[in-house]
Amino acid sequence: MEFRRTFDLLDYTLEKYNNSVALAGKVNKKWVTYSQKEFNEIATNFSYGLLELGMKPGDRIALVSNNRPEWNFIDMGISQAGMIHLPIYPTISVEEYEYIFNDAEPKILIISDKNLYTKIQPILSKIKSLKAVYTINKVEDTRNWDEIINLGQQNAEKHRDKLIEIKQRIQPEDLVTLIYTSGTTGFPKGVMLSHSNLVSNAIATSVVHSNGHGAKCLSFLPLCHIYERMLIYHYMYKGISIYYAENMGTIVNDLKDIQPDLFSTVPRLLETVYDKILGKGKDLPYLKKQIFFWAVNLGHKFRLHGQNSWFYKKRLAIADKLIFTKWREALGGNVKTIVSGGAALQPRLATIFWAAKIHVIEGYGLTETSPVIAVNNLVTDEVMVGTVGPLIKDVQVKIAEDGEILTKGPHIMMGYYKKPDLTKEVIDEDGWFHTGDIGKMIDNKYLKITDRKKEIFKLSSGKYVAPQVIENKFKESLFIEQLMVIGENEKFASALISPNFEFLHNWCFLHKIKYRDNEHLIQIPEVIARYQKEVNNLNKDLAFHEQIKRFRLVCKEWSPATGELSPTLKLKRGVLYKEYDKIIKEIFSVSG
Repeated sequence: MEFRRTFDLLDYTLEKYNNSVALAGKVNKKWVTYSQKEFNEIATNFSYGLLELGMKPGDRIALVSNNRPEWNFIDMGISQAGMIHLPIYPTISVEEYEYIFNDAEPKILIISDKNLYTKIQPILSKIKSLKAVYTINKVEDTRNWDEIINLGQQNAEKHRDKLIEIKQRIQPEDLVTLIYTSGTTGFPKGVMLSHSNLVSNAIATSVVHSNGHGAKCLSFLPLCHIYERMLIYHYMYKGISIYYAENMGTIVNDLKDIQPDLFSTVPRLLETVYDKILGKGKDLPYLKKQIFFWAVNLGHKFRLHGQNSWFYKKRLAIADKLIFTKWREALGGNVKTIVSGGAALQPRLATIFWAAKIHVIEGYGLTETSPVIAVNNLVTDEVMVGTVGPLIKDVQVKIAEDGEILTKGPHIMMGYYKKPDLTKEVIDEDGWFHTGDIGKMIDNKYLKITDRKKEIFKLSSGKYVAPQVIENKFKESLFIEQLMVIGENEKFASALISPNFEFLHNWCFLHKIKYRDNEHLIQIPEVIARYQKEVNNLNKDLAFHEQIKRFRLVCKEWSPATGELSPTLKLKRGVLYKEYDKIIKEIFSVSG
């Protein structure tokens, strides 16, 4: 069986692995598992059901859902029936839903639960293309997705030959999904991806780690984003059992339950895990605390590729026995590989996890590149901390004169939906996709990302500032949850800081600082002074023109739900500039 189209995975995995647990998710706090055979049957009945409803190849089917096995049943059911899967984030605004629905014109909408249905229901009458709306969970006065499955079962004989015929006609180059980018500026664009885009990426990335049949992964990043979705195909291709975390708040318990071999994440989540580990270390009794931070400091000095002395290795073995074994236990005790993507990973974070025998590999890509362009490779030992690794098979990269990363290969999208002019802006006549990221090749092998082209700004002195580099540096602080560097056309760089309030509250408790609420807290002189000390310390590693000369604390925690971050946890700079316009003007209106 050949894997050329996404739905080929159904027969491929059944024939090659026939896993007793292909997918698993929690229902009423208990794990419910599905074998590969059950997976295939449910997906195929869903295809039959869509055909019985009158859906045709090319029709768009929208899905707004959290991660769960049903997501995969629906995905495969749509794709093998020749229809176009339109997955949408559960966390975006109603205005964005309305825009996407009217742009993509889905005929069927499936919503996971009551809360999401309540959120989206007011705009449903405005979506002229919609013929039916279903929910996955039971919601009063709505149709349930089970109806489509049951309809398919009842009419299987009627549609069996038709489905076979449709599958035979589908080519690897055909459109399989329409993914609207998270959009850090303006409304999102619909990225058209083919079977070949996704399949080529899943196969090319499958060689970077040795986990395979019999291994387990925990999935918690959103499946509606191409990163996690492609990795699900990758896991299926390798015979890895997929377990879905109940939600972001249950990850720690789910890791202990499942004891996975690998999982994928974004840097901010790893940073949060690390910060919590350090926070617990600071609460230890004096002697244990000294041992803990001795191990942490030792871990930060770890070097890959045999650069550690025998004396260092001896000390690291002691640190491992006393401290780092507990870190691995906190991740389930069995994690061999963590794949990080979506944003830049702090090198110090990767280093200490490697010292703790937790292999974090960083990769890079975009929705438009299906998504992976490059990733560090554990199998070939081509790993360089601070880079996103070597290019994957069949992917080309060249660096433009201005430093922009251009790429070409089977991973490049078909284009932006209904936007040929925008497509031409990013894919040139020679087929090179312009990523908008700035980078360079290290040792002619490893790709290093330095910043976003559109985010680099110039001070009035003519000096350029790359904000992402500075922001990532400052987020190393336990006091800082998020930070945005500002200063375009100004004399100096400054910043808005959203504190790590959980850590700050503990700090205030230890220092007997009382406050009414977060708004009052950020105005207390002792708190501002502590942040100034933190800023001064972090500024030491920056060039003079990059240093944060002024900052203001904000009382709000930035998140996708409140609109300051995209669903992939990137800063929505336009939103932040608008929200904090008065504060920004005040920062730069003071003479100095």
